[in-house]
Amino acid sequence: MAEVILKNLSKSFGTDVGVEDLSMTIPDGAFVVMLGPTGAGKTTTLRLISGLDKADSGEIWIGGRNVGNETPAQRDVAMVFQQYSLYPHLTVRDNLAFPLKSPILNTPADEIARKVAEVADVLQIVHKLDNKATELSGGEMQRVSIGRALVREPQIYLMDEPLSSLDAKLRTDLRVELKRIQASLGATLLYVTHDQVEAMTMATHVGVLNEGKLVQFGTPREIYENPNSLYVASRLGLPRINILPADVFGGAPSGTTQIGLRPEHITQGDGHEAEIKRVEHLGDQTRLHLNLQGHAITTIADPEATYTPGAHLKIAPKHPLCFDAQGNRIR
Repeated sequence: MAEVILKNLSKSFGTDVGVEDLSMTIPDGAFVVMLGPTGAGKTTTLRLISGLDKADSGEIWIGGRNVGNETPAQRDVAMVFQQYSLYPHLTVRDNLAFPLKSPILNTPADEIARKVAEVADVLQIVHKLDNKATELSGGEMQRVSIGRALVREPQIYLMDEPLSSLDAKLRTDLRVELKRIQASLGATLLYVTHDQVEAMTMATHVGVLNEGKLVQFGTPREIYENPNSLYVASRLGLPRINILPADVFGGAPSGTTQIGLRPEHITQGDGHEAEIKRVEHLGDQTRLHLNLQGHAITTIADPEATYTPGAHLKIAPKHPLCFDAQGNRIR
């Protein structure tokens, strides 16, 4: 695997900005997740690294070499798309083997058989090797799609929302499986998603994008606990962070226009009185939806306690995040 370095990367499509002056280092063996909404520049970044698109300016370094003038094949990357992109007339075995038969790799037949068997075992699809792609379920097709990248052993794996079209249970299962595979292979992996749960559970590093710009890069914990802006704070956390005017509780530092309160950073018993509007029992936790002076607040409560809509309780902030009028963090 290899370290990947992006230096001042920019790409526009007419008047639309894909990425702008993006610099980022993807460490060797890291699982980096790029997080952001549609149009943030996530897929554009993948396509630039892979060579499917050419940058307007900036440099891309893979394994210590500048690959700006190399073709996608020469860059030695493997890409997994949101759609399965399998050959429907081929068996699972032949779909997995297909990348290894390229003239560039020219892999011997016995080596192809060994790699296909290993990847099929890892992805738990050995019993499907002789099935046509059209005979597979959605989850099995996505496993084959991922497996077709894994057999390559490239410099870096690029994955563009590969789990987004799967049902919730299968998405959870494959999330765990993908992280295990990446860790066992020591693979360098860049993964694009708008799903914050995927970012928090799989990544060693998270890059948050906004309108083509990288606005913060760090570990999931750093991004969650120490966001540098209101935008970043809103991208991670479920339930979402509560955004309130600075004067709701008082005591905010000068220049603060809004405060952010994670649901777990609201204490009960003292403070300002709020009305319980709705109660959600989720087994391991209870979520309370409150009204405080006309502001909606979500907090997490003791699942053993009993709460009634219409009742009142007192709440106070703990570790609020403070933001100025531009949405920048005030430390």
